[in-house]
Amino acid sequence: MLIEDLYLSGTRFRLRRMTDSGSGEIACKLAKKYEADDPLARAMVNAYLTPEEHAVFAALPGRPIVKRRYPVMAEGAEFGVDLFAGNLDGLVLAEIEAPNAAALAAIPIPSWTVREVSYDPLYQGGSLAALDRTGALALIAGL
Repeated sequence: MLIEDLYLSGTRFRLRRMTDSGSGEIACKLAKKYEADDPLARAMVNAYLTPEEHAVFAALPGRPIVKRRYPVMAEGAEFGVDLFAGNLDGLVLAEIEAPNAAALAAIPIPSWTVREVSYDPLYQGGSLAALDRTGALALIAGL
C-alpha cells in the first residue's frame, strides 16, 4: 500500500491518502491524535474524505511523508512494515496494533527488529515529517 501523508502546519492534523497496491483503490482521511501519558494509548479520530475534500486539505501548507506499507507475519501476528521514501529514504519501521496494552505486551518483538522506538518521540510521524535529508540520515545512522 502506498501511503502519502501531509502533516498540516500549525496543527496536530494528518491528511492521508492510501492507494492499494493490488486494486489501485484510494482511500483518504484526515486524522488527529491526542496527547496521552502513554504514547501507545493515544486516542485518534479519523474522518474519511472524498477525493474532492482531500484536495481542499492538500492545498494547505504542511510537511509530507511518503511510504509503502507491507504486511509481514511474525511471531503469530501481522505487522505493518513501512519503507519510507523522499527525505526518509532508507528508514524502515514496523508497527502493530492491539485492542489493549495487555494484548500488545503479549506480542513478542520479532528477532529482525533493531530497536524498539514506540516511546521515542523522534519516530512519531510529525517529528519524522519535520526532518530534512541530513536529519533523516542522522536518525537512521543512530539505529
